[in-house]
Amino acid sequence: MGNLVPFLVQWGLTSLSLWVASYLFSGLRFADGGSLLIAALLLGFANAVVKPLLILFTLPLTVLTMGLFLLVVNALVLMLVSAVVSGFTISGFWTAFFASIFISLFSLFISGILF
Repeated sequence: MGNLVPFLVQWGLTSLSLWVASYLFSGLRFADGGSLLIAALLLGFANAVVKPLLILFTLPLTVLTMGLFLLVVNALVLMLVSAVVSGFTISGFWTAFFASIFISLFSLFISGILF
């Protein structure tokens, strides 16, 4: 039970970030609340499992670009989630790129306020 509360809080923060991003970016849409919650859950899983693997595989490119390629990795993870979750659509790479930056910063800001 001790680990459930932080998990639910993080899931809620991710859901809130995705919801706000869907209002700011016209190319990011959710069909309903269920697809939003599933996308947030899967985004958390992808950030925990898939993203570290992508970072490992793209490490030379990340070092060469002084870390800027991590922004591309974030966008690709968001696009992967949208490809898997029905009802969650992203219009293109640049929407995913800027939305992933917003989602990261917004989540960081809200986490800083709450914790």
